[in-house]
Amino acid sequence: MRKSEVLAAEAVSCLNRAMAALRDIWEEIGIPEEQRLERTDVVKKHIKSLLDMMVAEEESLKERLLKSIALCRKELDTLCRELQLDPCEAEEESTILQMEKNLRTRVEVMLKQKRDRKQELKTLQEQDRDLCDILCTTPFCIDSNAVPSLEDLDRYRRHLASLTVEKEQRREEFVSSKRQIILLMEELDHTPDTSFERDVVCEDEEAFCLSTDNIAALQNLLQQLEARRSLNEAVCAELRSRIVALWERLQVPVEERESSAVHVTGSRAKTMKALQLEVDHLEELKLQNMKSVIQAIRAELADYWDKCFYSQEQREGFSPYYDEDYTETLLELHDAEVGKMKSYYETHKDLFEAVRKWEENWKLFLELERKATDPSRFANRGGNLLKEEKQRAKLQKTLSKLQEELESRVQAWEQEREGIFLVKGQQFMEYVMEQWQLYRLEKEKEKQERHLKKSRQIETEMMYGSTPRTPIKRRVLGPHTPGKVRKLNGTSISSATPNSTVRSAFGGTIYHSPTSRLPPSGGKFGQARTPSRVPAKPPRPGHRERNKENVSQLNGTTLSARTFKGFQV
Repeated sequence: MRKSEVLAAEAVSCLNRAMAALRDIWEEIGIPEEQRLERTDVVKKHIKSLLDMMVAEEESLKERLLKSIALCRKELDTLCRELQLDPCEAEEESTILQMEKNLRTRVEVMLKQKRDRKQELKTLQEQDRDLCDILCTTPFCIDSNAVPSLEDLDRYRRHLASLTVEKEQRREEFVSSKRQIILLMEELDHTPDTSFERDVVCEDEEAFCLSTDNIAALQNLLQQLEARRSLNEAVCAELRSRIVALWERLQVPVEERESSAVHVTGSRAKTMKALQLEVDHLEELKLQNMKSVIQAIRAELADYWDKCFYSQEQREGFSPYYDEDYTETLLELHDAEVGKMKSYYETHKDLFEAVRKWEENWKLFLELERKATDPSRFANRGGNLLKEEKQRAKLQKTLSKLQEELESRVQAWEQEREGIFLVKGQQFMEYVMEQWQLYRLEKEKEKQERHLKKSRQIETEMMYGSTPRTPIKRRVLGPHTPGKVRKLNGTSISSATPNSTVRSAFGGTIYHSPTSRLPPSGGKFGQARTPSRVPAKPPRPGHRERNKENVSQLNGTTLSARTFKGFQV
């Protein structure tokens, strides 16, 4: 049994006891039956009225609870729609009081969520307005009257975060650009003359609008100032180069150069002005010293002609070079020619450097050839002869490789420019062939001179006899034979005969038999001598042993042009 039922039973029992007590009292008093009935009816009505009042109060409570439940449900539905939440499900097995309490609690929670979202939206919108004022952008599109959803708030927060990052980037860009602009304006002696320039330089950084247009205008201003600085730097560099060139042409002393404005760094307006004044001063000196200036330019022009391998005819094509009337017009002609030659050389510098390298190797080749015909090279001390042979072998490969590379490069150059690449007035390959032809002619001339010398030596030996080669001891005529006379076929021939010119032509040296010296062609020893003479005394074994190494290295290794493509000696 429930406690409420127990209490109800107790209430009924109390009522019965009270009525019994009333009846006993009425009995003792002697109240008649009619009055007892009346009094009992009054008690009943009083109890009934009290109970009815209590029931009515509880009924009223029930009605209030039901109304509250209805209102809470209605408000919950509205809040769910505003907060974009799923509708609340009704509780089936709960009492009216519990249901009203639960619904009221949910309403309070959802109202708090609504207030929080509205407050966060208000805060975000304030931040958005501040950022939009700085960046000059459009505010985030969202309904201020509606309750924002969680997704809307998250999207709004991310939007504001990106705007904050953009603001910081633009702020850094503005601060950096402003610093550069201030430095450039100081360097250019430029005063802000527009409202935008004054806003950039003079106004507070926090007050500057970081809009896209302002940032673009800021970059445009920076580029303009940098362009002006670059122009000033180029002008100053040109003025400095002109000053240095005029110094060289006028041969200005070092003391005067050190005190010049050319050593002032930077490209400020006052620096440019000082450089221009120095150029004007030097130009006046140039006009006063026209002859020496033109001669200096001619020396520079001749240097470029040498670098570009100009022939004499090509040089003579510039007739002002030989003009002796030193005028300003002549100076301008020379300046223009130097500029043209400088541009021509710089454009084809690599090709000219390759030709110069070929010429250097060619000269080294000729030098080694000259050494190869020098008899003193056989006095080998320290393996010099072997080193020369290795150098000649290496030079053969280098010359051949350079010649092939240059031939292909010159052909490509001529095809590209549809012109002829000239070296000393000739096509390059013609120039190379001419050098080889001159080399062959020189070799032929040396060969003929050796044959002539040999024939004269044989003739002398036939007339005077051969003398053994003794590099250590020399035969010296004694004082007792100052005018020794030899006889040949019964004819007296003294030192005063016409044949003495043969001796004097070779410096008075004594002619020896061919067997005592190395043949020019590097052949074998022991060639036959003139049969009319008895063999002379053979050379000492010591000499033969000393030269054995050098002779063996030279046999069959004489350098020639046969190793080069397209050229044969």
